[in-house]
Amino acid sequence: MRRAVRGGAGRGGRGVPGPAEAEGAEHEWGKMADPVQSLAQLENLCKQLYETTDTATRLQAEKALVEFTNSPDCLSKCQLLLERGSSSYSQLLAATCLTKLVSRTNNPLPLEQRIDIRNYVLNYLATRPKLATFVTQALIQLYARITKLGWFDCQKDEYVFRNVITDVTRFLQADTTHPLTKHRKIASSFRDSSLFDIFTLSCNLLKQASGKNLNLNDESQHGLLMQLLKLTHNCLNFDFIGTSTDESSDDLCTVQIPTSWRSAFLDSSTLQLFFDLYHSIPPSFSPLVLSCLVQIASVRRSLFNNAERAKFLSHLVDGVKRILENPQSLSDPNNYHEFCRLLARLKSNYQLGELVKVENYPEVIRLIANFTVTSLQHWEFAPNSVHYLLSLWQRLAASVPYVKATEPHMLETYTPEVTKAYITSRLESVHIILRDGLEDPLDDTGLVQQQLDQLSTIGRCEYEKTCALLVQLFDQSAQSYQELLQSATASPMDVAVQEGRLTWLVYIIGAVIGGRVSFASTDEQDAMDGELVCRVLQLMNLTDSRLAQAGNEKLELAMLSFFEQFRKIYIGDQVQKSSKLYRRLSEVLGLNDETMVLSVFIGKIITNLKYWGRCEPITSKTLQLLNDLSIGYSSVRKLVKLSAVQFMLNNHTSEHFSFLGINNQSNLTDMRCRTTFYTALGRLLMVDLGEDEDQYEQFMLPLTAAFETVAQMFSTNTFNEQEAKRTLVGLVRDLRGIAFAFNAKTSFMMLFEWIYPSYMPILQRAIELWYHDPACTTPVLKLMAELVHNRSQRLQFDVSSPNGILLFRETSKMITTYGNRILTLGEVPKDQVYALKLKGISICFSMLKAALSGSYVNFGVFRLYGDDALDNALQTFIKLLLSIPHSDLLDYPKLSQSYYSLLEVLTQDHMNFIASLEPHVIMYILSSISEGLTALDTMVCTGCCSCLDHIVTYLFKQLSRSTKKRSTPLTQESDRFLHIMQQHPEMIQQMLSTVLNIIIFEDCRNQWSMSRPLLGLILLNEKYFSDLRNSIVNSQPPEKQQAMHLCFENLMEGIERNLLTKNRDRFTQNLSAFRREVNDSMKNSTYGVNSNDMMS
Repeated sequence: MRRAVRGGAGRGGRGVPGPAEAEGAEHEWGKMADPVQSLAQLENLCKQLYETTDTATRLQAEKALVEFTNSPDCLSKCQLLLERGSSSYSQLLAATCLTKLVSRTNNPLPLEQRIDIRNYVLNYLATRPKLATFVTQALIQLYARITKLGWFDCQKDEYVFRNVITDVTRFLQADTTHPLTKHRKIASSFRDSSLFDIFTLSCNLLKQASGKNLNLNDESQHGLLMQLLKLTHNCLNFDFIGTSTDESSDDLCTVQIPTSWRSAFLDSSTLQLFFDLYHSIPPSFSPLVLSCLVQIASVRRSLFNNAERAKFLSHLVDGVKRILENPQSLSDPNNYHEFCRLLARLKSNYQLGELVKVENYPEVIRLIANFTVTSLQHWEFAPNSVHYLLSLWQRLAASVPYVKATEPHMLETYTPEVTKAYITSRLESVHIILRDGLEDPLDDTGLVQQQLDQLSTIGRCEYEKTCALLVQLFDQSAQSYQELLQSATASPMDVAVQEGRLTWLVYIIGAVIGGRVSFASTDEQDAMDGELVCRVLQLMNLTDSRLAQAGNEKLELAMLSFFEQFRKIYIGDQVQKSSKLYRRLSEVLGLNDETMVLSVFIGKIITNLKYWGRCEPITSKTLQLLNDLSIGYSSVRKLVKLSAVQFMLNNHTSEHFSFLGINNQSNLTDMRCRTTFYTALGRLLMVDLGEDEDQYEQFMLPLTAAFETVAQMFSTNTFNEQEAKRTLVGLVRDLRGIAFAFNAKTSFMMLFEWIYPSYMPILQRAIELWYHDPACTTPVLKLMAELVHNRSQRLQFDVSSPNGILLFRETSKMITTYGNRILTLGEVPKDQVYALKLKGISICFSMLKAALSGSYVNFGVFRLYGDDALDNALQTFIKLLLSIPHSDLLDYPKLSQSYYSLLEVLTQDHMNFIASLEPHVIMYILSSISEGLTALDTMVCTGCCSCLDHIVTYLFKQLSRSTKKRSTPLTQESDRFLHIMQQHPEMIQQMLSTVLNIIIFEDCRNQWSMSRPLLGLILLNEKYFSDLRNSIVNSQPPEKQQAMHLCFENLMEGIERNLLTKNRDRFTQNLSAFRREVNDSMKNSTYGVNSNDMMS
């Protein structure tokens, strides 16, 4: 990522286009009046510029952004992008554009404006510690550029841009309103004052040690040198800018060495010291020395200018060459692993164009290629290190189309050797693994997939050679395999070896096909893909014909991986059907078009489900493939015409698909794949279903039979509980798949009329019986939640139909039944509380939310006609809520989202119910909202703002009514609610503080949502707001107090004492300006902790 951004937009390695490139371009940006619309367009263009692989799209985006850079409102748009932009790329664009603006020599920006930008950038960096590294770098570059160009600028006899140390110190000592934690400040201060001295000292001591003949058999000298190396490594591994890298992606790591350390890295003796140490001290120390070299090789590029970087890289490559020429120490696995990491850093931190200019590049790339080939051939030695070598070659191969240097990169010579070594070594490993009973790497699907992803890029370099090799190896293995199958005397070992080799080949063929990039592939390459696909399909025909006798699970999983890649590249609405691949399939296998190829897919899916129904990995991957095929608009219509698909729609029973059977050995959770199966079948059925109820009834026959079986069991007192559970769980999983797929009114109504009222009692009975067993209740509750979800407006009942009310009654009954019973469980161990209790409660919350917000029930009729269904559901919700500690509400993300989205609906439409609750319940709900306002999940935070807005609006309306002379008195609930809130003003006041605190001091991602409840909070607490305002103003330095007071004045300017939409909108606009002005005002102030004490 970091390298891609630095390289900029595309082949030329340019970043955001400069003004000179825009001559003659039309300026479209001024025409975009709506800032939100133009913001979205800008973000989209950034995405296209930095992410798209399509050259035309990228060039178009680049042209549009050139126009933007030169538009008159570029400056304000940049600030808007930084404030509201949701992607790192848009923040990068803003930073780069601002850098260009401040660098302008003709028509430079006024001094005041540059000071404002400088202050804004510092504040932005202080309040957003989690920016992407490349954004942070761009902003620091902007700050540095302003400082440099304004070094001699004076304002009131003061050099305004020279107080860098003061600015940065204040930045590091930001008060607790900024999310820069205390230990980060200590670490930063330590880094600036002491760390370089410690590093210099450790290097000097290492130089002394390397010059002496140390007696490393002496334990104290041995320990001293070991600790010295650890100290040096820790200095280099220090978290310099507080972004603590994710260790799982360490091949992308850049070490953010401070500029003050430059001298140490420009001095080639530092680098030389570690290479000399590697060769002079015993192998037990070498891994630490190499770890230090890995960090040194990863020093940020911007530490050097181009000439310095080339010199540094030259020394680095010389050191690597020396190790490769004397590889004795690499026989130690730890040394070998660290050296592989060092090689990977050569490409992750330097560009191919820089590497080829190094003096000994031809010799070094030959040595690296030989080392890689040897490493791959010795596959059993340090297998976890191979990732780094493949990562190096993947990056090298990916750079070939973009390298501009005239020097030869020679990758066309060496990359095929690496591809060949990987493929042949995997095939040769099969026999040894089987012979010696070793661990099979194919069992670790995650590792295999990672290596195949890397190989997909490497293998596409010189693709003709890759294909020729794969065809040759595949033909050899396939022929041997066929001969062995026909031979009566063939040993099982020989068959297993060929199956293992073919498994690897099928995986690899899938990977290289998946590596096809549309803009870089040629007809010849597509024809080669055709050759490979034909061979895999022929092998599939052979293995499928033998499934009745025997099958190989790993080979089948490889086939599914191949089909997934093939589908992604060559099946679907976006694919060119004139591809040479289809021509080759037609010539060899008679598959003339996509429909015939789809029939091969479906044939394979049916075969797998028939023969592998008891094998969960194969079944779930097969069904995922079917599901993916059923989503495409054109492919689903072609699929339905196939006889095999019609067979599935008419025969989805355990007789034909064994995974639908009730297998007493399998776990209840293994039935999850049934939902995927029926989602796909549901989509296929809907294509031609229309209003044909007979066809629907026919399709549902197996499910009808299953329901009747469970009903029969429930009607007797003595039934096999395990069998009943399995039948029911399988059935409800099937139904949820169908319900999810039926997103049109006609089809969904058929399902509803089929299940209600006949089969609802069975679901209710299951909840009563097995409430304590989540393996049973979760699928039933999820089915009910799906049935009440008005997806795509499918739940639209006729005017004369009571079905909406009846459906809600069933929902209420299920929530009440489950809720009352689950609360009898008593104390549940902490590690099981989610699985046994909270997960079911969370689904109940989602179900109630879906029913309340579905717009198919008039909830007023329940009270009108004395129906307690609504009350029961709401009372159960309260009981369940009170059984959950506040901390759990925010600790479990799914529970948080379902609770806060339900609360949002309740506060919006059922505020009378909330108002009627007991004081302690109201306080519990308000506390949960208060805590949710500061949640990290933006969805939760936005939901809380909405809830708070509804509550505050209700309160304000009731208060307004109570002060008017009206004939209609307040309802009892409203009166009580007002009374409770007047008794506990601190709760609302605390939320006012919290919201204001977030808006002024934090990186407020949802400012609009925050603004909605704030006006109501202020109007309800005018005296408290006034005190709060005075406290904030008084905490400012004297010269800033007037500006801050003015900010608050402007906030309330033109605002009336009501909550009408027009007034709210004006307040939201005022608040945006307020936030901007306050930030500007505080940028140079030593804003104290006092106000934050008031706000806490």
